[in-house]
Parts: sequence; structure tokens; C-alpha cells
Amino acid sequence: MKKRDKEIIKLHDDNKRKYIDLLLLADEQESMIDKYLERGEMFVLNDNGVKAECVVTNEADGIYELKNIAVMPDSQRMGYGKRLIDYLLSHYADCNTLLVGTGDVPSTLCFYHKCGFTESHRIKNFFIDNYDHLMFEDGKQLIDMVYLKRER
Repeated sequence: MKKRDKEIIKLHDDNKRKYIDLLLLADEQESMIDKYLERGEMFVLNDNGVKAECVVTNEADGIYELKNIAVMPDSQRMGYGKRLIDYLLSHYADCNTLLVGTGDVPSTLCFYHKCGFTESHRIKNFFIDNYDHLMFEDGKQLIDMVYLKRER
């Protein structure tokens, strides 16, 4: 296991599109990323190289939404995603609820449950209605958006 003393999580306000390849790992359609990228805050986790990123939007008083979180393929399952989420909750001291929307895929839902999220609601046919192509994750077609929340 690597020593973590060089790990840095930094807010990036300039040139967020520099990380488009990483953003596309979590949201594979650029036009959908464009809907939240400029209004969101981007955080990049660097541990001897970029390992992960996330984009967060402020949706209302005390309510934030994790719009995009991605970990480099060779760095997955090493705790980087969870550390980013934990960091967000410390960074946004006024955050009472952190929302995240995702596909109905067991591996992804399991990750969020391990990070302390519980199911909030679903948006029927979200992926069919909002994307210009069929989307699949872990061999399963994405249809409904599952919203999860982590509350303090």
C-alpha cells in the first residue's frame, strides 16, 4: 500500500475540460457533462499523479449534488472515491444532504452504500430520455436514475 502523505485534493476552477477523459468515465456523453460542469466545483485528487475527480453542484441551502465522480481505471478499488466523498463533506460545512444520481447497477450502488448513502428516489427512464445512445454498465442497460443521499 502506498504512503498517502503526498495525496492532495484540490479545487480546480480553471480549465475543467482538461479532465474530460476522466469525466467521461463517469458520464459518457459530453453534452450531459456540459449541463453541470461550469456551474459545478471540480475537485481533483492527486497522489503522485491524478487518481480521481469529482464535480459538485450547490442545489439549495444545505443540499449539494455529486454530479460526477471518476477514478482512473488503474486506481479503482483503492479508496480514492471514498476519500473524495469524505473530503466533500468536510469541505462543505453547510452540507446537510449530499445527493448522487447513478444507474441501477449493484456494484455502483454497493460503493455508495459503503460510503454512507441511502436510496432517496428514482427518475424513471432517465437514461433513455436524456442520452442519445443506449448506456450499459457491468453488462446491464441503464434505464432509471437512482438517487441516493447522505445526510448529516
